[in-house]
Amino acid sequence: MVPWLEPGEPFPDTRLALTDPDGLLAAGSDLSPDTLLRAYSTGIFPWYDAESQPILWWSPAPRCVIQLEQLHVSRSLARHLRRADFTVTFDRAFETVMRTCAAPRQDEAGTWISEDMLAAYCRLHELGYAHSVEIWQNGALAGCLYGIQLGQMFFGESMASPQRNGSKVALVALRNFARKMDIQLLDAQIENPHLMSMGAEMMPRSAFEAHLQRWIPSQPAPSHWPGDRFDWPDLQAAHQAF
Repeated sequence: MVPWLEPGEPFPDTRLALTDPDGLLAAGSDLSPDTLLRAYSTGIFPWYDAESQPILWWSPAPRCVIQLEQLHVSRSLARHLRRADFTVTFDRAFETVMRTCAAPRQDEAGTWISEDMLAAYCRLHELGYAHSVEIWQNGALAGCLYGIQLGQMFFGESMASPQRNGSKVALVALRNFARKMDIQLLDAQIENPHLMSMGAEMMPRSAFEAHLQRWIPSQPAPSHWPGDRFDWPDLQAAHQAF
């Protein structure tokens, strides 16, 4: 059994998280900005089926992370990037990105991005903590991702590929601006083949939490992401110039 939290109650020590299912730490509480920011600051995130479960809080070990400067771009993806005519924006369509990530997928039965989750993260976006990357091609959304930046950490929540390789392009776009936005590490939460193919690694919880303590201030401030539109060659050139 895991503890039940009332709104405002502190989270348990992450070392108390279950090993089966891996990382389940607590249930209950709420999705208010204060609760979510406290959770992410200590490496905890919500993930649950809103139709059948209460809010569940997780801290898996080991943790899937991506050192963005070591992101692996395969030869086929590099060819795709050279050929494609992409435009990249940040924070221009946050709710659209979340709804795109929540849309049914061929290999999944449902989505964990409920209307309550959508409202909670849109509120964090309004406050300057949640951000999105949008990849556009021929006027349509080709790929996207969203997550939360606290200090020098980016906590990736979800990504989607309306067009081929779209989420991979969004991840490369985030890599290209990581130094400008002072991001040191991307928390990918739970491993999957897609992330591992792009250079994700598994990090012990103790090492991950040491990064959190070093890179997240006690009272993290909102972050401001670029407001311009970038053609893909300009974004690549910007990355090389940082």
